[in-house]
Amino acid sequence: MDAAGQTSSLIADDTAMGPVTLLVGDLDGMTWFYRDVVTLEVLSAEGDTVTLGRAGRPIVILVHAPELRHAPQGAAGLYHTAILFESQAALAAAVYSVARQAPQTFTGSADHLVSQAFYFTDPEGNGIELYWDRERTEWSWTHGRIEMGTLFLDPNGFLREHLTEDAAAGATARDAAAVGHVHLSVGDIAGARAFYVDGLGFAETAAFRDSALFVSAGGYHHHMAMNVWNSRGAGPRMPALGLGRVDLVLPGADDLGELGERLRHHGVAVRDDGRGLSFDDPWRNAVFATVD
Repeated sequence: MDAAGQTSSLIADDTAMGPVTLLVGDLDGMTWFYRDVVTLEVLSAEGDTVTLGRAGRPIVILVHAPELRHAPQGAAGLYHTAILFESQAALAAAVYSVARQAPQTFTGSADHLVSQAFYFTDPEGNGIELYWDRERTEWSWTHGRIEMGTLFLDPNGFLREHLTEDAAAGATARDAAAVGHVHLSVGDIAGARAFYVDGLGFAETAAFRDSALFVSAGGYHHHMAMNVWNSRGAGPRMPALGLGRVDLVLPGADDLGELGERLRHHGVAVRDDGRGLSFDDPWRNAVFATVD
């Protein structure tokens, strides 16, 4: 609440992204990819669910769903899960591992001014970004909008500069990493803005006309993004392989309560299971908000 006792219009500054849940057809193959190729650790494996992460922090949760099929082309869902590394050496080690074991999964790289990023696709078609952030003091803001670009970033040059022998041998495999942001495919940007900015309470940090929207909490460049590059006009999702759920982690119970009030005020159906709040965006991308 603010000083006047009103519910804040913004999500808590210290909100962070939790793990991304993927519904997968080949649990063993996807576990291998995220463990041995992307260099995450298996934190737990119980029945049809495998949780992978770094330094005890979950990043990707794989849930076996062999009864499902891939979504049709143009459907809403996951564009990519972006895994943030704390150092360029740790990022270089992960990129080197993917390049060595699954080079066919590489789809591109870019210097975004705020970050350096490398893009891949997992064996079931889910996008992955592996990236490192520059210091916030190096970011440029103009009238509340972050300056981001898509500059050339040579993968081989990056590895030559930042990959150490120790890192290539696995010395950084236990270094911390986290989901830095999640990028979704949606049907339209106006609807995404109404849900993620007006309802959920993220601040808009960048937009590209009516094709992409970037939002964040606490002055980050973006915790979430939505685009229509492959999905313009998409309706609500049907059950399919791919995105199962996006998790948000809020700093406190009061912040979670305010989020629930704000969503209900905007007509969003919110479910409270005692651990957190579950709700869907207009395309049935599932979101779960909990407390750190």
